[in-house]
Amino acid sequence: MLRLHDLTCGYGRSAVVHGIDLEIGADQVVSVMGHNGAGKTTLLRAIVGLIPAMSGTIEFDGADVTAKATNKRVKAGMAYVPQGQQCFAHLTAGENLRLVADGRKNAKALIDAQLDLFPALRPLLGRQAGLLSGGQRQQLAIARALITEPRLLILDEPTEGIQPNVVAEIESTIVDLAARGGLSVLLVEQHLGFALQAASRYHVLRSGRVASSGETGAEAESRVREAMSI
Repeated sequence: MLRLHDLTCGYGRSAVVHGIDLEIGADQVVSVMGHNGAGKTTLLRAIVGLIPAMSGTIEFDGADVTAKATNKRVKAGMAYVPQGQQCFAHLTAGENLRLVADGRKNAKALIDAQLDLFPALRPLLGRQAGLLSGGQRQQLAIARALITEPRLLILDEPTEGIQPNVVAEIESTIVDLAARGGLSVLLVEQHLGFALQAASRYHVLRSGRVASSGETGAEAESRVREAMSI
């Protein structure tokens, strides 16, 4: 579904991510971990086209999208949920969902499907999004992204600042979505337990380079902690 080959990217002339190779298969959840400043968000921004690649290639579903604009990548099936539970704070939760769904033939069904995934949002549809808790806003942000019916969902720190019970709900939802088929997930996460439980494969970034990669499992946490030097 996604293949990065020797990808280098950054800001201006300063490279932040250096020579990354990464693959995500169909219906696979892959996590990227690392400390602040490791290059995780920069990597995601390059994948969705918010910053240009300095060198290397980005392939999505077999097509080279390295030079494609962000809207073309979204149209092809990428959805990006940035860090920070972003939403339109002065709109209600329901208006946030309808804003994305409007113009789609099956708009009501798409909204209903997301409310089935995140039932805690149903009684909050009339409340301003800015008044929701961090966990509720994150569920709303993911629901908005899923309305676009992506084939690759890219999540940047979805558990940051969120209460543990909501973290568990988001993890369960991500795993269930991937298991249904038709959706791959790239998850950037510092919460090691969440990242290793949700994903089948991991990559650890350190100073913009891959320090460790492998399958998740019994030995993965010790390898991740060693690579992160914690």
